[in-house]
Amino acid sequence: MSENKPKQDAGKVFLEEVTGQSEEAQRLKGWRKTGRTLVVPLLAIFTGLVFGAIFIVVTSEDVYAAFRVSFGTGMAAVWKTIIQSYQALFTGALGDPARIVAAFQSGNPLEIRRAVNPILESLVNATPYIFAGLAVALGFRSGLFNIGVEGQLFMGAAAATAVGIFVKGLPQIIHAPLAFLAGALGGALWGFIPGWLKAKTGAHEVINTIMMNWIAFRLTEWLLSGPLTRPGSGGLPISPIIEKSAEIPQFFPPPIRFHLGFFIALAFAYAVHWLLFKTTWGFDLRTVGANPNAAKYAGMNITKNIVLAMTLSGALAGMAGANQILAVNRSMALGLSPGYGFDSIALALLGNSTPMGVVLASLLFGALRNGATRMELLYIPNDIISIIQALILAFVAAPAIIRTIYRIRVPKEAEEAVFTGSWGGGSK
Repeated sequence: MSENKPKQDAGKVFLEEVTGQSEEAQRLKGWRKTGRTLVVPLLAIFTGLVFGAIFIVVTSEDVYAAFRVSFGTGMAAVWKTIIQSYQALFTGALGDPARIVAAFQSGNPLEIRRAVNPILESLVNATPYIFAGLAVALGFRSGLFNIGVEGQLFMGAAAATAVGIFVKGLPQIIHAPLAFLAGALGGALWGFIPGWLKAKTGAHEVINTIMMNWIAFRLTEWLLSGPLTRPGSGGLPISPIIEKSAEIPQFFPPPIRFHLGFFIALAFAYAVHWLLFKTTWGFDLRTVGANPNAAKYAGMNITKNIVLAMTLSGALAGMAGANQILAVNRSMALGLSPGYGFDSIALALLGNSTPMGVVLASLLFGALRNGATRMELLYIPNDIISIIQALILAFVAAPAIIRTIYRIRVPKEAEEAVFTGSWGGGSK
């Protein structure tokens, strides 16, 4: 049976093939572009793990003891230490495949939950990274370097905690979103201030957000020692437990902490993508970030866009803090964040300031952070993971190093600049 396919214009096909504009050529071009975009971050991650292995080896007493026996014994200890360390890292982050298979074969729900818990815990660790990374990425896309995410996270957490404690009598379907919204507003306020200062006075947002961080730290310390302190805590800076109705639900009984906040973070990642790349507001934000002078010439309101960008960025950071209070910790303490706000700069860079890239980078950092707890059982300091993260950031921020090491040519087309306008003061 013959098919009635439409005839193609031979001249058109010839021109498409010659100029590389055919559908197949466009598809291949898209794949090549994606590959070029991913190759440097992937090699940066690999190189960071290689250098991390060196740090693991030089800080291992077992390796030094083995080299005192003989060179061969020392090299065997080096190999063994690296394998055991990264095996612990990956099984701690993703679980033991053999245990997962055995658990599913057994059909025991408790064993299945315990076997897959490392993966779920990695997702729990990745959730605040997603919110915070989106906050920095949105700022980068708008030409702003929001280094105050950590402080905005603390203010969002404090606002969510206050609503979670003092508002009573509401059903969970209202109380939990209300507390989460309060966290977003707390962070938005802390982002609005440096945004307004930059737009109205030209004050650089890097300096102002750093200062706002310290104000946020001291302010939350005072709150936790005063109005928000837990009765009977003996002066410890810790808040009471939030109302049950304010909690973001967890899906499984303790100790598994996987919660709804992870999917909320993914929804906001899509929302940020939609805002930046599908709306007029997003186009204005990106245009102001890429070239403020051209945006001003085109009639865009620079002041409004700077304030809007910093406010939205702060709101996302505040959501990170609210998520940790409402979904994980259920109360606020000074040790709320191990540095989510500062790590988020690395996430935005690693993800090329795209929401999808931020989500993937957050999953990586969440897995590394979770796997590090298993490495500690081998007496490998948790700081090694921080070193690996720092190395990955350094290699991503300086792609020339990666290109030099692996002999990768610089692409001909210029990549989109995402935060050039902010350095050096930017334009008002």
